[in-house]
Amino acid sequence: MEAAERAGTLPPGSVPDVEDIDVAFYGDVFRTPGAKGGRTGPRSAAEVTDPYEVDLLLAWAAAAGGPQEQYGTKAPTPRTLQRAMNALLRSPFLPGPVAERFLLGVLRQVRRYFGEDVVRERAMEAVAARVGPDTTVLVGHSLGSVVAYEALCAHSEWPVRTLVTLGSPLGMPSLVFDRLRPAPRCGRGHWPGSLAHWTNLADRHDVVASVKQLADLFPPLGAPAGNTPNAAETPPEAQERVLRDVQVDNGWRVHDLLRHLTARETGAAIGEGLQAG
Repeated sequence: MEAAERAGTLPPGSVPDVEDIDVAFYGDVFRTPGAKGGRTGPRSAAEVTDPYEVDLLLAWAAAAGGPQEQYGTKAPTPRTLQRAMNALLRSPFLPGPVAERFLLGVLRQVRRYFGEDVVRERAMEAVAARVGPDTTVLVGHSLGSVVAYEALCAHSEWPVRTLVTLGSPLGMPSLVFDRLRPAPRCGRGHWPGSLAHWTNLADRHDVVASVKQLADLFPPLGAPAGNTPNAAETPPEAQERVLRDVQVDNGWRVHDLLRHLTARETGAAIGEGLQAG
């Protein structure tokens, strides 16, 4: 954000003080009670058997330019799953020697969030515990953007007026978008009641944010049906609500949180939200 201020994209003094920033941590909700820290689950992509994890892995690999095979009633073979993982490892997604193990953990986390109500509830409770009467901007990265969105939908009484999503999978059909709560209706996601401004930022190579444009999927509350609402038919309060899709360039680490947070576009979105109050 300081870079955005220096570049003149933000008014002076818009960078928040450290004490005005809080972080919601929900990683502990994925830990197995009583576990001693040993790894559980598949150790390689070839060992992935859960249907949701298989579908998610193949969808990400397809977005990265990997294998796009039709299986009919047959399950993908271990060789096909490893090829899908290799396609991700060759992409600008998660380069590095621990990328495969990390990604296997991400697959489990996403599956558990959507498949286990207690995990979902505890994750949203972690966000709720950090939202106070003066919280006006909420930022969510990757699966955290889903948690932030659903928490906002569940708490229309919150003072949050600006949502900033980074590398978000919210638009991913079937595996994410169609599993959201509240459930989308007629292909349109629910607009969080308290929200006025939403900026969605994604790198064009990010396979997690496979659907980069969210504006058509989440029309502002009160907007008429259709992808291009007529301003004359839209109530004044709905016209003030807006979702902007912004492309960023995170270099080789397309999904990296630090790259997102240090992007000028992210600083501008957060700064504008703080200025708007």
